[in-house]
Order: sequence, then structure tokens, then C-alpha cells
Amino acid sequence: MNARFSGVVTATLLATAMATLGVSAVDAADRPPKGLHYVGDHWTAWNPPTPDPGVQVYTVVKGDTLWSLAKKYYSDPYLWPQLWEKNQYILDAHWIYPGDPLVVGIQVTPGENLAQGGTGTGTGATEIPAPGEPAAPGTTPEKPAAKPAVEIKGVLSAGAAAGSPIPLGGESDIDCSGYVGDLQESFPYSIIGSEYDVLSPQLDSHTGRVQQGIYGAVGTVKYGLSTGDIVYLNGGHARGLVPGELFTIINPEQEVRHPLTGDVFGRFYRYLGRARVLSVQEDTAIAEISHSCDPIVVGSLLQAYQPEPVPLARPTAMRPVNYPTSADKLGGAPSIVLSKDDLVTLGEDSIVWIDRGANADVTPGDIYTIYRLNRSGLPPVVLGELAVLSVHSKSSVAKILRSRFTIHIGDRLEAK
Repeated sequence: MNARFSGVVTATLLATAMATLGVSAVDAADRPPKGLHYVGDHWTAWNPPTPDPGVQVYTVVKGDTLWSLAKKYYSDPYLWPQLWEKNQYILDAHWIYPGDPLVVGIQVTPGENLAQGGTGTGTGATEIPAPGEPAAPGTTPEKPAAKPAVEIKGVLSAGAAAGSPIPLGGESDIDCSGYVGDLQESFPYSIIGSEYDVLSPQLDSHTGRVQQGIYGAVGTVKYGLSTGDIVYLNGGHARGLVPGELFTIINPEQEVRHPLTGDVFGRFYRYLGRARVLSVQEDTAIAEISHSCDPIVVGSLLQAYQPEPVPLARPTAMRPVNYPTSADKLGGAPSIVLSKDDLVTLGEDSIVWIDRGANADVTPGDIYTIYRLNRSGLPPVVLGELAVLSVHSKSSVAKILRSRFTIHIGDRLEAK
């Protein structure tokens, strides 16, 4: 998918507005959406509508994110796009404001108290007074009138500047990627054979992996397995396998050295496809390859398949090329450590891995500006942008959305 976004504020208008306010463009680029205004009893950049009657409404408190709230209400933080979809008045998923109401989509009984920290705003939902404002029984606390948004000449409002949410990649970008993990990771199961291993009897064993059959030495007729092929797993009833289980097929590959330090960063584990268990015996199981990204071989490893939704984002303008971040901020910044298929020349739509993951609070949907350090004394060069698609403990899969120049392994990143 090509993700080309048009700018929403021209450099001239932006510079004029910032000069009027007395702030630098570098500072402004890192600030939250413009147009803060008073709604009900709190400041926000958005215009929350009145929720429909009978829905559960959560009131945002300091420290909340859509990621954490999806985990709380849906038991899966990767479902945060569903929460965002229910609250389309939020124009940038990275910014929610204490006091904003979030519909979590669960019907409640009229008069029923909602989750702690939440509040109702429609018929059939319980209204909870603001902190420090006790309400008399049967009454609703009076709220101050909404204050108009502060308009800045030459700067678009958040609503006008943002478009509709779009997917940052495709399902195959995640399901056919992989991750950089520890050098030696353990996996519960592996593929120990396929139907093709006994379909071509041979009388000698001078090549390849062989098994003894009724005709003598028997070798496989197909090494690269694909969708629809039947394989055998090294686990059965004794190890808890049941029919219908779905596994990701993984192949451990090369060690990954950090491009900036030369230290071993981990090992790349490539996703080859998926396999579904069809039937289970005591110590083995029969499975079918339900999806293949690359040729699959006997000996490939298996881990439980975890579906991940493709993150969404609303397009915004890229970092102005004449206002890059400082070189000092990129000293210990994240960087690109690996590319899919070991490509050297990278650009739009390239899949890459970065050296930050869940351990560094990276979440799917995060956007980073890509930089390259310049000669001594000169500012870094803005190369493009990438978006995080999938997060693991120490690394993340990302897709390059925009590129002004060729991007390389080792280029630095700054959160947008």
C-alpha cells in the first residue's frame, strides 16, 4: 500500500502563525493538536458528541491511552482501533484529554453504575459528579458553559487538518514479517514431517534427509511446502494439543548486529505462514498449512498464532525539512536495524525492524520521523516517516510511509 499524504498547513502559514505566538517551529512540531477549548468541565482539542442512550461511557483520566483502555475493556490492547472507531470525534489517537467521554460499546442497564473512573452522559447511564463537586441526590452538577476554540490565523484546526483514519499497512505486512528476539528462543512444537516424505521411494540415500520405508531409502519429493500441504507435528494429546489450534510457522535465521554499535542485537525469526491442527494422536498431530508467505520446510518451529489488527492513523504533515530535530536528540535515538529480505536500498512500503519494542513502551500505530546525521556542525536530514505495525519485547515491525531520499539500515528515528 502506498501511503502518500498531502500537507495540511503550508510552511509559510505555519511560520507566520508561530512567529505571531513567539514559538519556534521545532517546538511546535512536537506539540499536541491546536485549538484547545473548554467543553463541559475540561479542556480538549476535540468536540465530543453526546453519547447515545444506554451505552457505557468512560471518562478519560490522566495517564490513559487508547492502548491501555482497550486492554481494560476488551482484554486485548491490540484492539484499540475498535475503541477509536467508536469515538470518531478523536482526530488523533495519540491525544485524548482528561474529561473526554469514551464510548466503550457495552450496553448497560438504566441506573447501573459504570466502571470505576467512568461516567455516563446519556439516558440510562449513571452521571457521576466531577471530583470536589458533590451533587445533591437526584440532581446533576451544573457545568460551566463551553468556551469557544482559540483560533490562530493561518493554522488549521485539528478537525480541518486531519483526515479519516487509514490503515498503516496490510495484514500480510504483519503476518509475513517476523521479529528480532533473543539468540536462543524456545518454541513448543515443530514440524517433523510431511506427506511428501514417502511419495517417492528411492533405493539409495546419497542425497538429502531420508527415512527407511518399505522400498528402502525414501526421500521427500517436495522440500518447499505451501498452502494446503499436510504436515506432522511433534506433539499430541500428551502435550495438550487439540484440533483447530492455529500456529505461526517460524524459521530462525541470521544473527542481527546493531548497525551503530556492532554488538549482537538478537536473532531474526521469520514468519513463514500458519498451520492448523486437523487431528491429534497421542504423541503426534496432523496439520494443514493454511497460509504460506515463503516456502516452508520440515524442521520449522511453531508458536501459537496471535492475530493482530492493522493499526490506523489519520494523516498529518511530515516534519518540515527546514526544521529538523537537533543532532543531540538523535544520540541515543531508536534506529532501523534490519530490513525485509536484507534489502539495502529502502523507500516507501519497505518493511523494516527497529531496535525498540514493548520494553520501551512502543505501541502499534506510533509514527517516527526518519533522520540521517549530517556532517559535523550541520543539522540532521529529514529522510521520511515510518509507522509501527507490530510490537515485540525488544523490537518492532514498521513500514516506511514516506521517503524523500533512499533510506538505509542505521538511520535514526524520532517519535512524531
